[in-house]
Order: sequence, then structure tokens, then C-alpha cells
Amino acid sequence: MNNNTLDLTSLAVGFVGLGNVGGKLAGSLLRNGVNLAVRDLDDDLVADFVSRGARSAATPAELAATCDVIITCLPSPAASAAVLEADDGLLAAWRPGTVWMEMSTTDSAEITRLGALVAAAGGAAVDCPVSGGCHRAATGNISIFAGTDRATFERVLPLLTVLGRRVLHTGDLGSASILKVATNYLATANLIAVTEALTTMAAAGIDLATTFEAFKISSGNSFVHETESQMILNGSRDISFTMDLVLKDIGLFQSIADEVGVPLEMNPLMIDIFRDAAERYGEREWSDNVIRRLEDATGISVVAPGFPDVLVDDEPEERGAEIVVRRA
Repeated sequence: MNNNTLDLTSLAVGFVGLGNVGGKLAGSLLRNGVNLAVRDLDDDLVADFVSRGARSAATPAELAATCDVIITCLPSPAASAAVLEADDGLLAAWRPGTVWMEMSTTDSAEITRLGALVAAAGGAAVDCPVSGGCHRAATGNISIFAGTDRATFERVLPLLTVLGRRVLHTGDLGSASILKVATNYLATANLIAVTEALTTMAAAGIDLATTFEAFKISSGNSFVHETESQMILNGSRDISFTMDLVLKDIGLFQSIADEVGVPLEMNPLMIDIFRDAAERYGEREWSDNVIRRLEDATGISVVAPGFPDVLVDDEPEERGAEIVVRRA
């Protein structure tokens, strides 16, 4: 174990980005007594955290000047770059020994570039995107991938196990981001398959509540079905994830495949499907409303009574742990 492991009782953490995912991750830190300072462009989000005991920072540079760890959770690689590199950005006031934890879903090349700037300023960088849905981010039960050297991973592990339930060290900086966009590709493929299966069952006259249970106990079950199918059938489609973010993630996955020479067949079609949905219904529409393309084409409303309008994680919160990779 690294003797420089972070002491959470004396740690000052800065958090930039209080959106759908970031706000819930920051809430886990605050709920567990971490000394937290926050920054977001939305003053109302900042005010809410201040009312619950967090401090606010006027600029990212102010966070860097006063915090031991800086966490960013932002909607795009460009946003993260701006937060670090602007005149009042994090790097303008970076202190040696500070750790940057990038929890956004981002481009591995960009995280590597920014991580080199952090290292040149005397800091360390970790890309640690999350997976499992906003409802699990809210309870500290989400999964976290962490890409960095082993010593830095062990240093930040106590903080990661407050933020998430299952923590996987994926290798060097950038590796977690590559794995994360692969998992989001899989989730998107599952979502499109679920929308087609549900719509076809509705058109065939099969009760949709029965359909949900049949899929759930079958070999066709998936995490996406157990969660997002409920939001689809309720009609709210509120999964706290929007079409533009889907397009960003599967676009990043396509870039990885192109770079390593893998001739993908499904992903280009998925990109076309979501581009069409975003053009029809808006880039900020909930991603589950991709099913509206099929509802519009068939005239069928794929909804059923008895399903919740939001997802709630009913698994008790507990301290997370590292997932140890099995080796032969």
C-alpha cells in the first residue's frame, strides 16, 4: 500500500461540474463528510451545495489554489480543456502534489495531453469515469474505472471508494477512458435493441408488463433492460442522459476503432440512428426517446402502467472496494 494514501479527514477536494452525474458524485462526497469546494457555471447548482455545507469558488484557479484534489465531471473534452487551460483555469494556480481526477467520459488522447500538463506542474492525473447510471451515482454505488500509475491509484483509492462501490484499476492514464466509451457503446447497442424488441412486442399484441418480465428472466436480459426499459414503459424516458452525450460517446468509440483498424458495422448505423433522433427531437432530449422513431413509424405508444418515472437505487450505500483482476 502507498504510504502517501490520501487522508480523508484532512483532505480538501474541489469539484468542477455539478450536472446530472457530477452533482450526484459531489453529493456523495458531501454526504460522507469530505471538505468540499465546488464550481459550476450554474449559480443555482452551486448555491444548493453551499446550503448543504460546501464552499464555493469563483474560478477553477481558486480551487487549485486551495484544494489537494481537483475532480472534473464535464460534458465534453473541450470543456475539460477549458477548465484546465483558461487564464483563470486550474493550471494557472496549480500546486505541486495536487491530484487531478477526471471523471468525465472523454477522449483518451486528450486526457493524456492534459495529464502531461498536470505532471509538468508537479501534479498527478487519473482518468476515472463512472458507469452504472445516475441513480447509482447518487448513492455512491456506481462503478469507477481508474487509469493511472499504481502508486497514484493507491493514493486516491480511499476517495474513489467513497465515490463508488466497485473500483477497477485499468492501467495507465487514458486506459479508463478507452474502456468507458466501449461500455457506453455496449449500452447504446442494448438500448436500440430494447426499443426494437419492445415496439415489436407491442405491435404483436403482447402485454408490455409481461414482456418486461419475460425479457428480465431470459437470456436476453441486460442492465439496460432492467433500468431503461422501465423509463421507456413509464413514458418519462428520464434516464438523466441526453442524445448529444450518446453521440459523443459512440463517436469516441468509432474514433478508437478507426485508429486501430477495426471495421465496425453496427456502430456507424447506431450513429446514424441517434443523429436522426437528435435532429427530430433535439440534442438535449433524453436518450431513451430514441424509441419515438419507432413509435412515430408505427403509430404505437410503447407505454404501460406500473413503472416508475425515475430510477431509484435501493441498494444500501456502503464503502467501495477495488475489483481485483483475475490472472492465470
